Amino acid sequence: MENHKISDFLADQLQQAPEPCQPYFLTFEDYWERKLWHQLTDALVEFFKLSESASQRLPIFKTFVLSFSDRINQLKFVSLGLMASTQCSDDKEQLSFLTSLADKVNKPETQEAYIYALAHVANTKQRLQDLDGAQKDLEVCQKVLDTFDSVETVVHASFYKVNAEYYHAKQEFASYYKNALLYLACINIEDLSPRERAERAYNLSVAALISDSIYNFGELLLHPILDSMSDTPHAWLRDLLFAFNRGDLTAYDVLAGNIAKNQLLQEHRFFLYQKISLSALTEMVFRRPPHDRNLTFASIAAETKVQPAEIEHLVMKALSLGLLKGAIDQVAEVAQIHWVQPKVLDLTQIEGMRNRLKDWDAGVNQLGHWIEGVGKDVWAA
Repeated sequence: MENHKISDFLADQLQQAPEPCQPYFLTFEDYWERKLWHQLTDALVEFFKLSESASQRLPIFKTFVLSFSDRINQLKFVSLGLMASTQCSDDKEQLSFLTSLADKVNKPETQEAYIYALAHVANTKQRLQDLDGAQKDLEVCQKVLDTFDSVETVVHASFYKVNAEYYHAKQEFASYYKNALLYLACINIEDLSPRERAERAYNLSVAALISDSIYNFGELLLHPILDSMSDTPHAWLRDLLFAFNRGDLTAYDVLAGNIAKNQLLQEHRFFLYQKISLSALTEMVFRRPPHDRNLTFASIAAETKVQPAEIEHLVMKALSLGLLKGAIDQVAEVAQIHWVQPKVLDLTQIEGMRNRLKDWDAGVNQLGHWIEGVGKDVWAA
C-alpha cells in the first residue's frame, strides 16, 4: 500500500471514529487530546486489519506507534503489536518482539494488557517446543487473572486458547477439554474459519472420549461447534459421542471400525469399551423408576454385554467415579442403586422420561383413589 494511500486511509478513519466519553474532571484541552489519540488508535487498528497493510505493520509499529505508546489504550497498543508480530521473519524473532512488548506494558496499572501480551509469548514458546517456559508464563497469567474482578473478554479468550493448546501438547485431555470450551465461550464461533471450527470440534471430541475423568460431556453435545463435523469425513466421531452419551452399545459396535482412524483412540480402545459399558450401566439405571433400581448382576451383564465375572468391578468403578450412588450385595449379586448422575438427554431419552412421569402420575392418582375408598368412614367422621 503506497504511503499516500495509507495517510488517506488514516485520515478517513479519524473522521469516522466515535468520540470517547468526556469525564467532567478533564480540561477542554485534555479532552481533545484524548479524543485524538483514541481516534488515531482506532484508525491504526482498522488499518492493520487490512490484508494490504501486512508489509507495513512492523515498520509502522516500530517507527510510529512506539513513539506514543504511553498515550493510548494499552490493550489496543498490545493488539497493534500482536498484529505487527505476524510479519516477523520466524518464531524466534517473534518471541523477541512479543517479549519486549509484554515487558513494556508490565506495570501495576496495565496488568490486563500485560496478560494479553504474555499469553501470546507463551504461545510462541510452545511453537518453539519450550513447554516449560510456556507453562511458567501461563502460571503468571493465571495468578494475575485471579486478582481481577473482571477483564476484557479478549484477554480471557487469549489465555484460554493458549492454555488449551498447552494442555493439548501435553496430552492432558481433561484440562484441554475444559480450557478449549472456556475459549469457545469467550468468542463468536462464526469468527473462526470452517476448517478451524471442524478441527476444534474434532480435538474436543477425542479429548472427551479418552479422558479418564470426563464421563458427562453434555456441554460439548449442546455446543454448535459440534455441527461443524456433520458434513466432513469425521462425522462418525460426532455420532460416536452421542452413542456414548446414551450408552448405545449397538451403535458403538457399528462405529468402532472408525476408531483406527485416530491413533489416540486406537491406543485407548480397551478404555473406550470400558467407558461405554459404564455409560450403558448408567443408562440402564436411568431408564428404571426409582423404586425399581435393585439390579441383579445377570440383568446388568445382559444389557452392558460385560462378562458376569466383571460386573462387580464395573459397578464399583461407576460408584467410585460418582456416576452412581448405592451399594453392592455381593452374596445376592445385586446392585442397589438410589442415584444416577444427571446428563444431557436426546429425544429418545426425553420420551422415556415423559413416559415415566406419566406412570408416576397414574400411580399417584391410583393411590389417591385407594385412600379415598378405604377411608370413607374417616372422612365422614
